[in-house]
Amino acid sequence: MDPVPALDEPLKKTLGGTTAKVMAEHLDLHTVGDLLHHYPRRYAERGELTQLADIPLDEHATVVAQVADARVLRFNNGKGQRLEVTLTDGSGRLQLVFFGKSIYHHQKELLPGRRGMFSGKVGMFRNIRQLSHPAYEMLGKDSGADAVEAWANQLIPLYPACSQMESWKIAKTVDVVLASMEATDWQEVADPLPPALRRGRGLTDLPDAFRKVHRPRTKADIAEARDRLKWDEAFVLQVALARRRFADTQLPAVARRPAPGGLLDAFDAKLPFTLTDGQQKVSEEIFDDLATDHPMHRLLQGEVGSGKTMVALRAMLAVVDAGGQAAMLAPTEVLAQQHHRSITEMMGELAEGGMLGGAEQGTKVVLLTGSMGVPARRQALLDLVTGEAGIVIGTHALIEDKVQFHDLGLVVVDEQHRFGVEQRDALRSKGKQPPHLLVMTATPIPRTVAMTVFGDLETSVLDQLPAGRSPIATHVVPAKDKPHFLARAWERVREEVENGHQAYVVCPRIGDGDDDPKAARAAKQKQAEEDPEKRLPLAVLEIAEQIAAGPLKGLRVEVLHGRMQPDDKDAVMRRFSAGETDVLVATTVIEVGVNVPNATAMVIMDADRFGVSQLHQLRGRVGRGAAPGLCLLVSEAHEASPARARLSAVAATLDGFELSRIDLEQRREGDVLGQAQSGVRSSLRMLAVIEDEEVIVAAREEAVGVVADDPELERFPELRTALDALLDKEREQYLDKG
Repeated sequence: MDPVPALDEPLKKTLGGTTAKVMAEHLDLHTVGDLLHHYPRRYAERGELTQLADIPLDEHATVVAQVADARVLRFNNGKGQRLEVTLTDGSGRLQLVFFGKSIYHHQKELLPGRRGMFSGKVGMFRNIRQLSHPAYEMLGKDSGADAVEAWANQLIPLYPACSQMESWKIAKTVDVVLASMEATDWQEVADPLPPALRRGRGLTDLPDAFRKVHRPRTKADIAEARDRLKWDEAFVLQVALARRRFADTQLPAVARRPAPGGLLDAFDAKLPFTLTDGQQKVSEEIFDDLATDHPMHRLLQGEVGSGKTMVALRAMLAVVDAGGQAAMLAPTEVLAQQHHRSITEMMGELAEGGMLGGAEQGTKVVLLTGSMGVPARRQALLDLVTGEAGIVIGTHALIEDKVQFHDLGLVVVDEQHRFGVEQRDALRSKGKQPPHLLVMTATPIPRTVAMTVFGDLETSVLDQLPAGRSPIATHVVPAKDKPHFLARAWERVREEVENGHQAYVVCPRIGDGDDDPKAARAAKQKQAEEDPEKRLPLAVLEIAEQIAAGPLKGLRVEVLHGRMQPDDKDAVMRRFSAGETDVLVATTVIEVGVNVPNATAMVIMDADRFGVSQLHQLRGRVGRGAAPGLCLLVSEAHEASPARARLSAVAATLDGFELSRIDLEQRREGDVLGQAQSGVRSSLRMLAVIEDEEVIVAAREEAVGVVADDPELERFPELRTALDALLDKEREQYLDKG
């Protein structure tokens, strides 16, 4: 039996149960390997006092700084007292505050001129950045000049930490683990990089990389370690993806070639506009894939409004022409209904195959959702199993065991990140042979991210907007600092409606009480009264009521959210589409796929509560017709906060690819592998998929070569071990089923 790799050893064996428990619960670190892969966020240098002016608000930070002054102040008519300490570094100041009986102990420690490490969550009080009751460790205390000098010459690793386990405590646990590994001479650490690759790329070995990343003597040590550890992550991931691509080429599939003079030709002939060059090029790529006898695995990504649905529909029609069926999987009922409505409208009589007045070469297009009535559902199931319906559009209801197809040839997954792995796989398993797969995402993805996340899919990009699309102006509305800006926002909505247009108002929460249990809501409300920054997000039902009675009085205002009955949701969308509603107040159910060309304005309340890509998606609902679009991002976030920086970025550009880069840089790669998909932490801790493009491209080439030569990796047992460790079973399934 093979020895257990040392990296798999539980932390409690080395660190003891109590420390291991804290690390597992609060940092998700369970094994020696987890801890060694928990790299320092940055390093404090000799003489460096962290740029205090740059510390982000609302984040847990560790700073190395010097005490400028400390004073005890009284408040509450002298009944209470607090210790205020000012830290400085020449670039800015940071205040520490302590309350209670311990303040005199802290005052003795925190003497002006002394330097230390301070850790806590950064808040704002009276426009001064503040750490309340931070943990800290003074540096050089009770040490002779030599010891202080030795400390000053070190690079101090500052780790991603939490209040239960500060950076310096993590550093001490790493010391223990490194010492135990040195004692066994790192004998059981499997190096995933093949020796020839390591030599060819001039990379250090794995034990050396761990030593240098955690306990560097020089900046060159850090650079050398990072180069090596980035390669580990990039290469192991690209090997997993290359194996998946290789396995796909071994699967059988039915080639689907559209019949000349069939449904696709009839549809193209009745189109009232010309396809963009991009749509034609991408369609050709898809048709070439469909004509092969192994399954297509293609990612179709494009800007909001670039016409992805049209490309997907033409692919589905081609498969129907070839005697197969096509299924489109949508993440929500609102989106499934919207797709069904727009596709049947685009196809006209071609969507009424077998019906009176239907075209001779037409087919049936059916909708299948979980909330359909029994008779309609029974008819839809019958149409699928007999092959009467060539196209079905549905939610996860398509995946149920009862749903059977006559001959499923193509699965189109819309908004891929909303679906779990098992759901997609269950639908694909309904074909007699594996069906072709087209994944659509409206969130533009930078090239290296696509290579990393969707590396087993061929990628097509639509970056050209159809003719007739209008520009969208975006502005940040600082509601707290300038309330008259918000009043003006509502005036702009009224002006748009008076000009014959419609508007959306988007809120983060529904607000009927069910989305926030009573006790939790009361607790949050109390917290919000004490700290306005922590108030509940604004809610659809409350905002709709306020604007209908206030600034938008007299306009036809309706609400739409995910907890409404499906028929009610559909009725609201139909009225809005028909122009019978002026203002639709909604949650993010309108984020993707909703197409109302007459809607020109959007107000997003508490815009800072949404991510960059989500804001870009929401904004894409306006400017879909001939009139220009307007998007107003309402926020109470502080002007210097990261949240406001995000909003300014969205307001500054309409380029979704650029915004996705910003989004990724701000979120880091914490969920670049789609945490929602796999339920596990990302394996990317060192690799930055935007900055490390060269490494990713080179690793992909190396991985393709290794897998082509040895698909089962029989000659690379260490690499197989690393695949098991870095890509645990759940994530490997995610890649398998992508």
